[in-house]
Amino acid sequence: MEFKDVKSHFENNHRGVITTFRANGAGHSSIVVCGAYQGNAAFVIVRGNSAKTHNLRRDPRCTVMSVSDNWRTCAIVEGQATLMDYHNTDAEKMRVELREVFRACGDKDHPDWEEYDQAMVTQDAVIVLVKPDHVYGKMS
Repeated sequence: MEFKDVKSHFENNHRGVITTFRANGAGHSSIVVCGAYQGNAAFVIVRGNSAKTHNLRRDPRCTVMSVSDNWRTCAIVEGQATLMDYHNTDAEKMRVELREVFRACGDKDHPDWEEYDQAMVTQDAVIVLVKPDHVYGKMS
């Protein structure tokens, strides 16, 4: 299976579970809002100091599972995560990318983009793009 085979699932089902890896090798799972962006599974970590951020900075392996509302179908992407934040990305580019990933991970625009932009700066938000190395799932 390739990402193109599950892209529509990620575009239409934004409930997700990710797995990152702790320093001892144990998995760490978190609930996220996810989507498809530029050929990757994508999500935003709204608090840059979270355990998942620390895990991904140390070990970029990540699994993203998009699940349907009724939990009957899922699509899974395993791969290497690329992290974008205000420390490694130009502020204007980051602002634009955060908005685009927000849209990719939901079905509507934010009601107040200026408020969103400020919150993402204050919370030190991180965009995570997971390049698909292994793709699978239960689609029907």
